[in-house]
Amino acid sequence: MSDQTATGTDQQAEGRTFSPPTDFVQNAVARPSLYEEAERDRLAFWRSRAMLLSWKTPFTETLDWSQAPVARWFADGTLNAAYNAVDRHVESGHGGQTALIGEYEDGTSTTYTYTQVKDEISRMANVLADMGVRTGDRVAIYLPMIPEAVFAMLACARIGAPHSVVFGGFSADALRSRIEDAEARAVITADGQFRRGKALPLKPAVDAALAAGAPSVEKVLVVRRTGEDVDWTEGRDIWWHEAREQASTEHEPVWVEAEHPLFILYTSGTTGKPKGIVHTTGGYLTQASYTHRAVFDLKPSHDVYWCTADVGWVTGHTYVVYGPMTNRATQVIYEGTPDSPHQGRWWEIVQKHQVSLFYSSPTAIRTAMKWGEQIPAEYDLGSLRLLGSVGEAINPEAWMWYHRVIGGERCPIVDTWWQTETGGIMISPLPGITSTKPGSAQVPLPGISAEVLDEAGEPVADGESGYLVLTEPWPGMLRGIWGDPERFEDTYWSRFPGRYFAGDGARKDEDGDIWLLGRVDDVMNISGHRLSTMEIESALVGHEWVAEAAVVGASDETTGQAAVAFVILRSGTEDAVAAAGGEEAAAQALREHVKTEIGPIARPKKVLLVNELPKTRSGKIMRRLLRDVAEDREVGDTQTLADSSVMDKIQRGLSGTSS
Repeated sequence: MSDQTATGTDQQAEGRTFSPPTDFVQNAVARPSLYEEAERDRLAFWRSRAMLLSWKTPFTETLDWSQAPVARWFADGTLNAAYNAVDRHVESGHGGQTALIGEYEDGTSTTYTYTQVKDEISRMANVLADMGVRTGDRVAIYLPMIPEAVFAMLACARIGAPHSVVFGGFSADALRSRIEDAEARAVITADGQFRRGKALPLKPAVDAALAAGAPSVEKVLVVRRTGEDVDWTEGRDIWWHEAREQASTEHEPVWVEAEHPLFILYTSGTTGKPKGIVHTTGGYLTQASYTHRAVFDLKPSHDVYWCTADVGWVTGHTYVVYGPMTNRATQVIYEGTPDSPHQGRWWEIVQKHQVSLFYSSPTAIRTAMKWGEQIPAEYDLGSLRLLGSVGEAINPEAWMWYHRVIGGERCPIVDTWWQTETGGIMISPLPGITSTKPGSAQVPLPGISAEVLDEAGEPVADGESGYLVLTEPWPGMLRGIWGDPERFEDTYWSRFPGRYFAGDGARKDEDGDIWLLGRVDDVMNISGHRLSTMEIESALVGHEWVAEAAVVGASDETTGQAAVAFVILRSGTEDAVAAAGGEEAAAQALREHVKTEIGPIARPKKVLLVNELPKTRSGKIMRRLLRDVAEDREVGDTQTLADSSVMDKIQRGLSGTSS
């Protein structure tokens, strides 16, 4: 095979592929016939996937695309997402199966069976109804990663009240803007959360948000988590533990039409107001269930699944709540950080709960690489049988480390591409079927139509780069931007009329497999040559000194744009760097390394050695802030960073740094 990837010539020369392990080939949930079935009749394929859900009123329509770009899937059927996620498992005799294992930083854990989850979400649904929340009302959820966050989402789904989950690290102002835009009637929050051994407040942010606006909110339901004192507004604020005592465990789900909104999830652009992405019930649940089962090869009676995402992000919606629970998974959720109380915490959890399916981000994997492979080596990771990657394209060296150190060279890796807007995984290998390539998401899933197009909207040839476009509607697709249909069309459907433009660049290798190149606004034009920031980042991370790298394009009088690289060195490289002549010489060596790997045109104008990179709370690097530094201008808004002090540290650390 030809490993044509925009990641450096070392990868191309090796041409690495990994065939599926024999046991996966023999026992995989997904079969090769899925591709044939979807190719033969795409709508019939999706119809059969939808029929695996439980419907109160069976649907007779599959797709109505007459009002494109707004799709209607299974529109005349009725169902309930919470019933599909919980009740039907209890009714089929699996109520005693563990549904959720809530793990905490201090090493304690709580376990809920499917019957217990049903009781908890029924209680909360009754409490919400008593608070005046009705079908169609929006409810904002601002909670840490605890079982009550899952209960809150499913309780909203149970009564047909679309939820809007806001990540528990966002500021009061970010929370207020989302509550106001959705016109939420109620908020579910907690007194606080634990992070790195400290109790951090949550409810004060809700109080501040509501004091600054959000007049639609009538009630605030508060989970006691830390026991810290909080201000209290009588008549508005309600303790969950008190209301729960009086609430019945009996609650009849509200059966909604398939196109009834299930949730609104806000996603930030680089500028402008956050976009409220709307997902509806039937199509979204169909895709969440299908993709989770097929991509993760779920065996409900045997597997323990852990997706490390927070429910504040779409990965937490689809692959913590709706996909796994619809498929009757037993899963771990974790309130805490990977390095507290120690850097082996995640691997300790894998060992403790015998996790078999593990889904995390390239950022987390690269961070673990930086800490050193001796840390996971302290734990028994033999229970793992499949690994997943999500959030951004994973560079080949991180893929190989993940495969070797965490997977013991026996676990298939599913490198998944999708977005908040797509609702579920769109491009991914299927374990047991696909021979994987480090760094490539590879092929659209059965039922998904994706293509790489050139500027004129024509498919590129194998070996060429272009724009990643989805050419046919899919069940889990967004139905719009809340309250702004014009922005919906302009953002996603105007670049290639009638087709969804994902905003990402991609390359097709000589086998036709897809390699993601990142956002098109992360593609640089250097002296007329288009280069992805990711390809330079991957070349840098391929160097033995480098743990993590972020590359941005900065304005340059001569070349139009020039690459500027921010690099974190691996621990233990100090002697090698000193032997090379110090940090200036190391930076120069890394510039030459990129030249060797890709070519002279890709050599960064500057390589800046830093201790940290600015990351959002979901682990994504905020390259626009690095671009501000590279172009020597005032750094923009840092409110979505996990640690807003990082930019100050970078700027202080770079004073006097030479390229």
